[in-house]
Amino acid sequence: MMALAVLVLVRTRNLFAVIVLSGIYSFLMATLLVALDAVDVAMTEAAVGAGVSTVLLLGALHLCKSEEAKPVHRPWLPLSLSLATAGLLIYGALGLPDFADPAAPIHRHVAPRYLQNEVDVPNVVTAVLASFRGYDTLGETTVVFTAGAGIIALLRRRRHPRNEDGDHGK
Repeated sequence: MMALAVLVLVRTRNLFAVIVLSGIYSFLMATLLVALDAVDVAMTEAAVGAGVSTVLLLGALHLCKSEEAKPVHRPWLPLSLSLATAGLLIYGALGLPDFADPAAPIHRHVAPRYLQNEVDVPNVVTAVLASFRGYDTLGETTVVFTAGAGIIALLRRRRHPRNEDGDHGK
């Protein structure tokens, strides 16, 4: 269903439909993440991807045209660059260890370090998020704040009243 949503999303020119399909894709991704037992990531995807992003994009669409302009030429360069990137990612993924392999380097080196809990926090999850991934969490917070501030700046319109002679007032 996710692949179908992407195929329809790529072909449509109506921006309202694109936003709705993007929300559907995010919801399907959240469902997949729940199936993979990543409930915390699924909740974030559902809230941000399917919820907040959809609302903000619909607000931005209110200020724009509802139809995408037709490209003046075929986008062969972006398509080839995307396919090359996909090929490199697939090639890189072939060297990864098998899923849930107990002999994988993460289970031999990283997991024991987390479980030793080098910081004085009794909960392993809190230790990982607050200590080991603190800068990552700070970066994610900064990105979300910046995106929200940018959307607010885009959606905020100041209307200047017109003078009697047709000029804009100050």
